[in-house]
Amino acid sequence: MPPRTRNTPRIAVLADSDTRWKWGALTADRITPGPSMEAASRDDAQAGPALSGFLLRGRATPTPRQLEEVGVRADSLREVTAVEFLRAMAEEEYDVVVIALVGGGVQAMLHGLGRVWEGREKRPVIVTGYVGVVYEKLADGLLLRHGADLVLANSRQDAERFRAVYEGVGADASSVTEVALPFLGGAPYTGEHDPYTVVFAAQPSVPDSRKDRTYLLDRLVRHARTHPDREVVLKLRSKPGEHTTHLEELPYQKLAQRTGLPPNFRLVYGHMGEVLDRTDLLVTVSSTAALESLHRRIPTVVLTDLGVREVLGNHHFVGSGCLASWDQLDAGHRPAPDEEWVARQGVAAADSPSGAGSYAHAFDAARERIAKLLAAPELPPLTPYYTPATAPGYLPGILARHHLGPDGSPLPGAPAADKEPGPVRQIVRRAARGAYRHGVQRVAPVIRRMGEL
Repeated sequence: MPPRTRNTPRIAVLADSDTRWKWGALTADRITPGPSMEAASRDDAQAGPALSGFLLRGRATPTPRQLEEVGVRADSLREVTAVEFLRAMAEEEYDVVVIALVGGGVQAMLHGLGRVWEGREKRPVIVTGYVGVVYEKLADGLLLRHGADLVLANSRQDAERFRAVYEGVGADASSVTEVALPFLGGAPYTGEHDPYTVVFAAQPSVPDSRKDRTYLLDRLVRHARTHPDREVVLKLRSKPGEHTTHLEELPYQKLAQRTGLPPNFRLVYGHMGEVLDRTDLLVTVSSTAALESLHRRIPTVVLTDLGVREVLGNHHFVGSGCLASWDQLDAGHRPAPDEEWVARQGVAAADSPSGAGSYAHAFDAARERIAKLLAAPELPPLTPYYTPATAPGYLPGILARHHLGPDGSPLPGAPAADKEPGPVRQIVRRAARGAYRHGVQRVAPVIRRMGEL
């Protein structure tokens, strides 16, 4: 840990992708009692929380470029296995631990940490939640996160749904805490730019077929040709070979290589907030970028061209007033969001007719709850809903994927090390990742096409 004053909150964030690292680190800043990292960057660099980052080794471990694009800084940042992380938690002292993993990873860490901290009177406060819109596997994902001290819900609507799931299975729902997405912000939209800029926010896995992705790219290019006075931007998530939270078998960059692009069409990477600074119309299938855009009052469209379907995630936006097709956009349609729907999503709440309160106060309840837990003389043991008794056919497999036994302790031969991997281990690891990514982006699409013959 870096040298800080004793009163400085000490926070650990464990993440398994660039998006979850961004969510976890920004969440840690917003929910920690005391001065935030944002305030520290403006005033006293020693005033903010001490943040230690841990990146769970796997297929989506972010590259240095992805970490730089996220723009979140930590006092220390290291790549670990699950067992190495648990060892660090046993040896190092923290006040708060934010687990920003997929559901199975959260469950494994809850059991592993429960074992590591067994018998301790005082342990860190455990926080987890979701990176964005929860549109699939609601019950499965929530029950895998049960056992944390705080399960964060990004909106009023999510908080209600989360509590209903927990109460419906007889699990304690008191951990559900309403907050908002931690990366909302930026300057409000004040009017059209010159040139008028249309941005399509791409997603790694939605849609997933070549036919649908080619269709969306063709319509975006057609819009650029139909409106030569506009700048049309394809905002990309990752470069070929990189992975994000979701797999991307057919990057738009590769599809675009086979298409003649007009001069007013651009492909861009970079921080979404900086792109939104120049956006006049945000278009997507179901990206969380839509909520960022709505928060800033930028005209936002969720496409219906491929249907309004659960598999696409755009069903989440039913009632938003943002659903529209490319034909409507080509004809000049400008969406008008439903204010009550927007407020229920935790965005632009300060301007909503419901008077739900401002974004600046969205994290107050979480901060107050964590402060009380930190002030308590002791915290109860971690008690996830899933145990070897309640889910004997499900839980052991989840734990084994992270090299943990049914009691949360490391299995014999689990990968862990007290030192940095040697040159040979690093080469083997890079080769394995490269082979995996090659299989996802080249071999898998070929096999799928053969299967369609």
